[in-house]
Amino acid sequence: MCGGGPAGPGGLALLLLAAGRLAAAGPPRPSVVLVACDSFDGRLTFYPGNQTVALPFINFMKKYGTIFLNAYTNSPICCPSRAAMWSGLFPHLTESWNNFKGLDPGYVTWMDLMQKHGYHTQKYGKLDYISGHHSVSNRVEAWTRDVDFLLRQEGRPTVNLTGSKTRMRVMEADWQNTDKAVNWIKEEAINFTQPFVLYLGLNLPHPYPSPSTGENFGSSTFLTSPYWLEKVTYEAIKIPKWSSLLEMHPVDYYSSYTKNCTGEFTKQEVRNIRAFYYAMCAETDAMLGEIISALRDTGLLKRTVIIFTADHGELAMEHRQFYKMSMYEGSSHVPLLVMGPGIKQQQQISNVVSLVDIYPTMLDIARIPVLQNLSGYSLMPLLLEVAENEVSSRRPRPPWVLSEFHGCNVNSSTYMLRTDKWKYITYSDGHSVLPQLFDLSADPDELKNVAMKFPVVAHSLDKILHSIVNYPKVSSSVQEYNKRQFINWKQSLGQNYSNVIANLRWHQDWLKEPKKYEDAIDKWLSQKQH
Repeated sequence: MCGGGPAGPGGLALLLLAAGRLAAAGPPRPSVVLVACDSFDGRLTFYPGNQTVALPFINFMKKYGTIFLNAYTNSPICCPSRAAMWSGLFPHLTESWNNFKGLDPGYVTWMDLMQKHGYHTQKYGKLDYISGHHSVSNRVEAWTRDVDFLLRQEGRPTVNLTGSKTRMRVMEADWQNTDKAVNWIKEEAINFTQPFVLYLGLNLPHPYPSPSTGENFGSSTFLTSPYWLEKVTYEAIKIPKWSSLLEMHPVDYYSSYTKNCTGEFTKQEVRNIRAFYYAMCAETDAMLGEIISALRDTGLLKRTVIIFTADHGELAMEHRQFYKMSMYEGSSHVPLLVMGPGIKQQQQISNVVSLVDIYPTMLDIARIPVLQNLSGYSLMPLLLEVAENEVSSRRPRPPWVLSEFHGCNVNSSTYMLRTDKWKYITYSDGHSVLPQLFDLSADPDELKNVAMKFPVVAHSLDKILHSIVNYPKVSSSVQEYNKRQFINWKQSLGQNYSNVIANLRWHQDWLKEPKKYEDAIDKWLSQKQH
């Protein structure tokens, strides 16, 4: 559907024409700073999560702005999630299927439109929303999800303490990008007569690649220094309850297995992984603080809207998994805080919102007419201290959000619909894998699947989901895409493809019985699509 979406290449002239009605009158438009980090569990930004680690600048934003208590990613993995945020469109509309397949060139981002309408623009750090990036491992793992085999993709998740109690800067690349953003604010932005929009993308608190296995073998080391670890209250760390392997949902079992989490872990191992992760979140918070401080020192804070969010969360050993790629809260729930001129202070919003809402919100802030065919809805009506006169054309916000996943570590396309207290998760065609239903008010840890207990609720949520996306059809088209891509890749390597796979992340398992796995791939390739 590339080019077919509202912000596709063909729609550019139309968009700019629509946006040309920008009103010149009224008060000056505010500047905007968006800080988007990676793998930050949104629940940490409010009680009870924030009892485990000191996050002073997130707390500052809560005090002087608004926090969203139920903000979600539209896909719990880096590239498709960021593609949704930058395009304002659900992943199935842009066909952002995995970490290799994001936005195709030509999509008009909110930053493109803001630049066209007089905003100075600057971006630093991690963008990761365009197709063509990430390792070969990541692609092959995503493409072969339908093959009937189980392969561990890397070593067990571990922790690593580095430096001394004085070492603040652990993630050097993020700090360098933060420094660039701070310098830009102090040296460039302070002199602008027109408003600006600044984007800072951080890698933290994403786990680091394990150096012992090389860059292609995955990111499984939670790394911090004693300085940040001291910010964590060990006694407050909750050890997640795990279902037995036999009781696990089949997709969860596949994920736990491929993430190498099905073995035995001591409580201390789990507590350490969680503690080191929280310490990495504290370091992320400090970078946000550098940006807030720079705006305050230059006098720009009072006329700048600051947004803090993340592409997805981190399970940190909940549900016997780490990483993301799951619709459980730790993985799909993201932080979203907003502060600035006109934004209500100390406000907590319980409405369900998601990252596709960033696009129309940015246009709203810049007073550019919001496009009607985006997947998201502006957050401004929820944020404003003084309610604006509602424009009759503004679409009412629906009482649900959608998240979907089609990448590695999960052997089925996954769809999540979150409403007031319900979370409905369905897989593939909706029939071949059992759906899940969680009552988050009664079961916040998502340990009891009540889909069989409340069939009417499950059916009604499935009906809503079908009205948003024909998910069996999307699942089928992703399966076809995966097979096609794998065949192209295999053909490009000739008979050597098995040797290449033997050096990817799942090499340890593949090398034990390569013929068995080659046969499984051949069988998969010979099967007709349903």
